[in-house]
Amino acid sequence: MLNFRIVKFVPYNINPHNDPTASTEAFDPFSLGRRLRHLRKARNLTLAQVAEQTGVAASQLSLLENGKREAKVSTLQKIARVYSASLDDLTAPVPSRRAQLEIELDRYMNSPLARSKDLPTVRISPRMPMDVLGALVALHRELAHDAADRVATPEEARRANAQLRDEMRARDNYFEDLEVEAGKLLTRVRHVSGPLSQQLIGKITEHLGFTLHQAGDLPHSTRSVTDLRNMRIYLPATGMGDHDPKSVLLQALGHHILGHTPPTSYGDFLRQRIETNYFAAALLMPEGPTVAFLQEAKGRRELAIEDLRDAFAVSYEAASHRFTNVATKHLGIQVHFQRVHESGTIYKAYENDGISFPKDNLGAIEGQPVCRYWTSRQVFDVDDMFNAFDQYTDTPSGTYWCTARVDRTSEGGAFSTSIGVRLKDSKWFRGGTTKQHSVSKCPDETCCRQASPELMQRWSAFSWPSARTHAHLLAALPPGTFPGVDDEQVYRFLDSRSEMPGVL
Repeated sequence: MLNFRIVKFVPYNINPHNDPTASTEAFDPFSLGRRLRHLRKARNLTLAQVAEQTGVAASQLSLLENGKREAKVSTLQKIARVYSASLDDLTAPVPSRRAQLEIELDRYMNSPLARSKDLPTVRISPRMPMDVLGALVALHRELAHDAADRVATPEEARRANAQLRDEMRARDNYFEDLEVEAGKLLTRVRHVSGPLSQQLIGKITEHLGFTLHQAGDLPHSTRSVTDLRNMRIYLPATGMGDHDPKSVLLQALGHHILGHTPPTSYGDFLRQRIETNYFAAALLMPEGPTVAFLQEAKGRRELAIEDLRDAFAVSYEAASHRFTNVATKHLGIQVHFQRVHESGTIYKAYENDGISFPKDNLGAIEGQPVCRYWTSRQVFDVDDMFNAFDQYTDTPSGTYWCTARVDRTSEGGAFSTSIGVRLKDSKWFRGGTTKQHSVSKCPDETCCRQASPELMQRWSAFSWPSARTHAHLLAALPPGTFPGVDDEQVYRFLDSRSEMPGVL
């Protein structure tokens, strides 16, 4: 059971270069001070004796050894003469284990990472027990290591996607706990059936204690911003482009209802996004009415994603996602889903029907090119873009029936959304009688990734294409609590709005 609670979002600042042990600055005051102390004690001299021979006050020497004052070269020269040492000896690495730990701890406590987390500092004195010193250094090392691990590299992103997809397949993409929470909330606002109206969404928002506000200056990296101090949700004053405003609002509420805390890794971030997307869909297309609608259509052998879309006033992509949630659990149909760019690149995918998606060496599907003979690619070439395109495709893992549609985004480019099932389950769908048929031999290279021998002979030595890199899939994701979101922009936005009513 999921608990309702308010959480405080405290961002972290991940920086793999926060490790302070990489610093080798010779005249770092603290490091130099520890070296001076080591040399003095090795010669059995007191501060008073050094002061007498150098003419530098003992109090000033103490400040130098504690790293609280930068040394002048003239002062170092005086000290070097007393110690029969060179300036290089004074700035060389300290040999004692304790001095090394003291220097490391000082650097950790004064690092950007420690400051960003507002960590307390401790006074490093000769009386600090060695085990305490070692424990503090070990804790700071682990903190720095953990922060470095949280940087969302392309490898981490692909690995996290692959792991989450395995989990989704294991549970047939059905999340019972999220269905229960959505059902409870709908009961409280007395929603019975049909599309979730704007009025009911307003009731849900009010029931949870939030108010809605429009903002013409919402940070460009966000769809919405939630102010948990003042219980406000900010949405764009204009349209949300490709995003359904109802879904965006319900996703924002979902973080609160599901008790999400700041993500500690990219995998955690992805999981929270999946949960809020699922929760929003479970509100817009409640389990009971959705299942009843689909079971009735299956009984007539008239299952169609566009009918589900129209019945609940959602997008085709949202209806397709929701179909994958209930198809196996309630209809006994295993299914696969794809969201494919017109270039042939997979952006989103899910399967539990045995279809063989292309994968990289980490098992990730996202960013891989899909076979040009699959329905999700063939749909880009059809003349009729108004109706769904249905096709049977023979693959090495079996024959599949798929239905797909194309939509264009406000940012440019076209995407296909495709739902597919095994041949034996095509009888339940409206488009199961299609005569469209193709054959795919992928991952065999000769299927669609190699040009014909004639073309290769004519052009292989005379062509040099420049590939378009899908930066969002390959580049290291920006650090921060929420990858891709500019924390400073969000906080400045909330500051500017803290006293502005502007209730919708």
